[in-house]
Amino acid sequence: EHTRPEADKILLILSRSYGNECTKASAQSCGECIQAGEKCGWCTDEGFLKEGEQKSTRCDEIEALIKKGCTKASIEDPRGTVTVNKNQSLTDRTKDGVKLKPDQITQIQPQKLSLDLRSGEAQKFILTFKRAEDYPIDLYYLMDLSYSMKDDLENVKNLGTDLMSEMQKITSDFRIGFGSFVEKTVMPYISTTPAKLLNPCTSDQNCTSPFSYKNVLSLTSDGTQFNNLVSKQQISGNLDSPEGGFDAIMQVAVCANQIGWRNVTRLLVFSTDAGFHFAGDGKLGGIVLPNDGKCHLQDNMYTMSHYYDYPSIAHLVQKLSENNIQTIFAVTKEFQPVYQELKNLIPKSAVGTLSSDSGNVIKLIIDAYNSLSSEIILENSRLPEGVSISYISHCKNGVSGTGENGRKCSNISIGDQVTFEVAVTAKGCPSKGKSETIKIKPLGFTEEVEIVLNFICECECHKEGIPNSPACHFGNGTLECGACRCNEGRIGRVCECSKDEVRTEDLDANCRMDNGTDICSNNGDCVCGTCECQKRDNPEERYSGKFCECDNFSCDRSNNKLCGGHGRCECRKCICDANYTGSACDCSLDTSTCLASNKQICNGRGTCECGVCKCTDSKFQGPTCEICPTCPGVCTEHKDCVQCRAFGTGDKKDTCEKECSYFNLITKKKKEELPQPNDQPYINHCKERDANDCWFFFTYATRNDSTVEVHVAEELECPSGPDIIPIVAGVVAGIVLIGLALLLIWKLLMIIHDRREFAKFEKEKMNAKWDAGENPIYKSAVTTVVNPKYEGK
Repeated sequence: EHTRPEADKILLILSRSYGNECTKASAQSCGECIQAGEKCGWCTDEGFLKEGEQKSTRCDEIEALIKKGCTKASIEDPRGTVTVNKNQSLTDRTKDGVKLKPDQITQIQPQKLSLDLRSGEAQKFILTFKRAEDYPIDLYYLMDLSYSMKDDLENVKNLGTDLMSEMQKITSDFRIGFGSFVEKTVMPYISTTPAKLLNPCTSDQNCTSPFSYKNVLSLTSDGTQFNNLVSKQQISGNLDSPEGGFDAIMQVAVCANQIGWRNVTRLLVFSTDAGFHFAGDGKLGGIVLPNDGKCHLQDNMYTMSHYYDYPSIAHLVQKLSENNIQTIFAVTKEFQPVYQELKNLIPKSAVGTLSSDSGNVIKLIIDAYNSLSSEIILENSRLPEGVSISYISHCKNGVSGTGENGRKCSNISIGDQVTFEVAVTAKGCPSKGKSETIKIKPLGFTEEVEIVLNFICECECHKEGIPNSPACHFGNGTLECGACRCNEGRIGRVCECSKDEVRTEDLDANCRMDNGTDICSNNGDCVCGTCECQKRDNPEERYSGKFCECDNFSCDRSNNKLCGGHGRCECRKCICDANYTGSACDCSLDTSTCLASNKQICNGRGTCECGVCKCTDSKFQGPTCEICPTCPGVCTEHKDCVQCRAFGTGDKKDTCEKECSYFNLITKKKKEELPQPNDQPYINHCKERDANDCWFFFTYATRNDSTVEVHVAEELECPSGPDIIPIVAGVVAGIVLIGLALLLIWKLLMIIHDRREFAKFEKEKMNAKWDAGENPIYKSAVTTVVNPKYEGK
C-alpha cells in the first residue's frame, strides 16, 4: 500500500505520462506549443484561462480548446506549405527537331521547391521521372594490368571501335576512355629491387615498371585512338594477389577534369581477375594516413599511392555517388562472389562474369548498362537533425513500393514515366529556425531536385507582440498571442514574480484556503503567491479556482456517466441541462416516457417521477402502469355489453341500455372488415364465445377525445354438428380390425407353442437308451442253470 502523498505522486506521474503531446509539452508560448506536435494549437483569447489555470493550458489539441470555450478564430494553428519554384517540362534528347545539349535535357520534374515545415506535419509532393531517349554516355574502361591479365589485354586492344559500334545502337553521343592500375609501389606489394622495379616479370618477359594508376586515355569519341593507345600498353606485375584497384577507382571518380567526365550518364568498367585491397591494408607498407578523397594526378599518373592508404568501401560509395558514376565490375568467375557482395554495398553498380581472356567484355558491358539504366534509385543529401524523409514509388504496371523500396523503380524502358511521392517531416524547430537546403537525385544521373526547408518555429501572432507590455506586470514581459512571455528571471502568469521570490513563506500563505495547511488544495503549485493548478491526463478534466479547490470531474455520476450525461460539472457540482434535475442530473422532467397507450400519464393510475412511473394502484404495474395480472382483459371485461348491444344476447341483455351505453357501436358484415392495427393507434382485437359455443369478433379502441369505439362483425363462427355415419363406420371398422389382429396374434402364439413341443419330443426320442427293435417288457421263457461242481469233463 502507498501512503496518501505517495499515491498522489504516482497519479501525477501517470497523468503526465499519458497526456497528449500538447499538454505534456507544458508550453509557455505559442511557438513552444506548435513545436510540440502537428495537432497542437494555442488559444490567444486573453480571457480564456480560468482562475488557477496555468499558462500552458492555452496549448492543447484544437477540438479540446474549442470544448474549453476558445473560439476557432482565436486559435493559432499555422500549417505548412509546398511551393514549386522551378518546374520545367520533361524532355527527350530531340526537341522540335533540334538535338539538345546534355545540360538541356530534363528527366526529373519539378527541379526546385520550397517547403514550410510545421513540427510533426508531413509536407508531400510528387517527383516525376522520365528516361530520355538517346541520352549521352561516357564510359571509362579501368583495367588491371598485372601479369595474370596478359591475354585479356590482347582482346581489349580492339575494344574501342567494336564497343563504339555497339553503343551507337543505344546513343548517338558516346565517348570512351581507358586507364590501368597495378599496385602501390612499395613493399610488400611489389618487389623494390632495382631489377624488379624495371621489369617485375621473369627475365624472358618484357613488362613495364609497376605503377599504382595511370590515365592512359581521357574520354574521347574517337574509337580508333582508343585502339591505338591501348595496343601500346604493356603488362606489369606485383607480388600479392589482391590489387590496388580502389586507389584507381577513387582517382577516376574525383579527377573529373583529367578524365573528361561530362554531366551525362557516367559508366566505369572495372576489369580484373583478382581481389582488392581496402582501408587498413596500407599498414603492411607502413602507410597509415587515410585516403583524402582528392585528385592527385600528375602527367596522368597517381603520385600519392605511397603516401595515402587505400580508400574504404564507404568512402568509395560516397565519391561515386557524388560524381554520379555507375560501376560495372567485370571479373572472372573465381571472384564473382566477392564482387557480388561489393556490388550490394555500392548503389547503382553491376557485376558481370568475365571470360578468362575478356572475349565477352562487350556483351558484358551492354548487359550491365541495360540493367543499370532500367533501374531508378532516388538518393537524398544529408538531412538536418530533426528532419526525416520517406518515399512511395509508383512504377510501371501499377507496382508501388514503400520504405527502402519506395526509393526505386525497376524495368524502366526509354520513354517510361514513373512518379515518387515524397514526404518531408520536421520535429521541433531544427537548425534553430534557419533555412536548410537538401537535394534529391536519381543515382547515376546528374540532374537533381533542390528543396529549401523553412521551419515554422513561431506563430503569426508572435510578430504582433508588445515588448515590455504594461499588462505583463509593469513591463516584465512581452505580451504576445494573448499571454505574457516573461523576461529572463521573471515567472508567473503575468510575470509578476522574480525567480528569487518563488518559495517564500509569505507567498505560500496566499495559496492556502481558509488558513489551512494544504497549499493549493494539493492540486497545484504556488507560484508567486498564486496557485497554478496541475494538469490531468485527460485534457478535458481540469482543476480550477483561486486555490485549485474546484474541478470538473468529481461530480456525482449516474450510469457511470458524469452528471448522468445530462449536464456539466462545475466546481464539483452538476449544472443540469433543461428538463433534468437531481445531484447527478439523472432525474428527467420529461413525461413522454410515462405516457400510456391511451395517452394518459401512467395510465391514470400513477405519478411520473424522473421520467419513470410510480404506480399508485397496487393492482397495476409496468413502465406505464398498464399491466394488471389480476384484472380481466379488455375483451373479457366488455364481452357481455358488446354481445347484448350487437346480438341482444348474453348475461346483460336485460340491463343493456343501462350498463352498456358507454361506447359507440359500429357493425360490420365480416371480421375481415374490422379495423386493423394500422388504422387506429390504440386498438384491441377480441374473439369471444357465446352461450351457443359460437365465436364473435369485435375491436375495442379509445380515441384521443376519450370516447370508446367498438366495431363488431355480424357474422358468427359456429362449430358444425358431428357426422354420425363416418363415426359409426369408423368404430365398426376399428372393432373388426382389432379382432382380426387378436386372432392373428393367437394363431401365431399357437404355432410357436406347437413347434416348441415337437422339438422337445424329438430331443427325448434321440436320448432313448433301448433298441428300437425289442419290447422292453418282454421276458424269455428259457432259464439256464450252471452246476457249480461241473468241471467240464
